[in-house]
Amino acid sequence: MQSNPKVMQFVTGEVQTEQEHLIELERLIGFYDQEDNDFWIYAIERKSDHKFIGTVGFCKDDQGDDEIGYRCLETYWGLGYGYDLCKASVVYCKSIDMQKLIGYVINLNVASAKILKKCSFEYVSDGIDPVSKLPEKKYQLIL
Repeated sequence: MQSNPKVMQFVTGEVQTEQEHLIELERLIGFYDQEDNDFWIYAIERKSDHKFIGTVGFCKDDQGDDEIGYRCLETYWGLGYGYDLCKASVVYCKSIDMQKLIGYVINLNVASAKILKKCSFEYVSDGIDPVSKLPEKKYQLIL
């Protein structure tokens, strides 16, 4: 997934080699050992055959709000998995008493913006993604 330029265009804008991905994976795993960890990433697999289809992550944004981020392998784009993933994440976040969920979407990522809107997220503001330097929109959902 990290080596696919179509997937990464809305994340960092750059693909990763397998070695770079393994280094990032080690860094991410390190978060779980921290007592005050506020970053959680989960693999998403299809129920019918347990195939990996993508990831969903939760972290705190720069304002301390709970943020959702997700991505799927390109093979699974346009099949409704993104919507199902977002919808289920909202249910989960409500169940653990989160008050608000934030989503940032690169402006060119029209499909992801549609998913957030379909899950009742509302537009908040425009900004620039600090990593990719691309224009983005901020959405929020009061839970």
